[in-house]
Amino acid sequence: MTTTTAPTGATLSMSAPTRTGWLRAFALSARWEWASLREWAVMMVVIQFMMGVGMAIMYGFFYPELTPTTAVYITTGIPTLALIPLGFIMIPGGVGEQRMNGSFDFVWSLPVPRSAQLAAMFALYTLLSLPGTVLSLVVAAWRFGVSLDVSWLVLPAVVLAALMAVSVGSAMAFAIANPMVTNLISNALVFVVLLFSPIVYPAANLPGWLAGVHSVLPFEHMATAIRAGLTDGFVTDVGRSFVVLGAWAVAGAVITGWVARRRG
Repeated sequence: MTTTTAPTGATLSMSAPTRTGWLRAFALSARWEWASLREWAVMMVVIQFMMGVGMAIMYGFFYPELTPTTAVYITTGIPTLALIPLGFIMIPGGVGEQRMNGSFDFVWSLPVPRSAQLAAMFALYTLLSLPGTVLSLVVAAWRFGVSLDVSWLVLPAVVLAALMAVSVGSAMAFAIANPMVTNLISNALVFVVLLFSPIVYPAANLPGWLAGVHSVLPFEHMATAIRAGLTDGFVTDVGRSFVVLGAWAVAGAVITGWVARRRG
């Protein structure tokens, strides 16, 4: 059995998949991913925090006088705004960096289960998304003087929203071979999402056709699911939002897994 050592000290077993348990492969893959990400981890949290807080301050300037309802919408939409860069900027950027420095093909040629590698990547990025998201929410609630009614629902909502962002961002990064094209698309998507998605305002504010489009896109549903866990009775039809988010997360994971298996 041979062992490959990451530049920062992590090791990844090269034994055949039949001799390596899935959990062991998951743990080793997580260590490998962390070895590559840990020098950027603090920056990722800072970027998410700045994104969320910056959006909270910016949207506050749009309203000469904030009503309590508007304040709740902005505050409870901030976690979604903080999660969006995770899937559409950070992950495509990370995969793009791997492609450019030549490590992408090597990592995905290692003889460990693809499902363990993908699960490790999804889990690590999801965990890294939580600190910046929580900090952004706290600052936004203080900024707008909103008292949150936090329930147990917020935990699965945030985790599912983060997992959806990770899986969809990974699918885009894996399926598009040219990192420059990926970065161009991801930055354009972030711009469109931030301006034209009903995250910090109701979908009823949009033209009917655009509201209909967002009924099947994940962004409004991210905000709805998280908002349901931060308020009491403020939103309805939360179950549908969880179903839509779950469908997008599964679709992203399937596409990522299909591309990864083709490289195997």
